[in-house]
Amino acid sequence: MTVVIVVVGLARPSAQVTMARCEVCGNEYDKAFEVVAAGLHHTFDSFECAIHRMAPICEHCGCKVVGHGIEVDSHFYCCASCAREATGGDEARDRVDHVAV
Repeated sequence: MTVVIVVVGLARPSAQVTMARCEVCGNEYDKAFEVVAAGLHHTFDSFECAIHRMAPICEHCGCKVVGHGIEVDSHFYCCASCAREATGGDEARDRVDHVAV
């Protein structure tokens, strides 16, 4: 998936500023930004609102996956522990100390 972020505002203080409305909280903000993901356009006033709307949810514990997370058989988890608990497997790891070349 390709994600594009476009800043809507950031005009000089003396210029006429177009205010955009955040689709999550409804705040009108001159520094709102647009995120385009999977062809859909979203407008947010903060990363907090963007995460609230767009971040995947861990299918085991329910938290928002803000970092890399782990995907197992098209299911998203916030960490290897949740992936192992949910799948019953023991191969998922958050950290790999040695990579075979």
